[in-house]
Amino acid sequence: MDKSKQSFCKSKRSFHRRLPPIGSGDRIDYRNMSLISRFLSEQGKILSRRTNRLTLKQQRLITIAIKQARILSLLPFRNNEKQLERVELIPRTKNK
Repeated sequence: MDKSKQSFCKSKRSFHRRLPPIGSGDRIDYRNMSLISRFLSEQGKILSRRTNRLTLKQQRLITIAIKQARILSLLPFRNNEKQLERVELIPRTKNK
């Protein structure tokens, strides 16, 4: 085989399709915290579509639901757990 023809051959790898993270029965809603929390990072950021394996429509609905939950104080705008631990460990001195 020529090198030019070799590059156009299909690979022999099998393609395994992953299951979508949102089932057909799951309702995307700001009150569904178990579903929403799967699409947030540890810092509280919304994960990308590629990471989530969502369709464009699903990603839009998840984003809207997360923003609504943040406004209604069901979710924090950002996760400050690590920052709070650092503040507690630093001893404070009183200035007299």
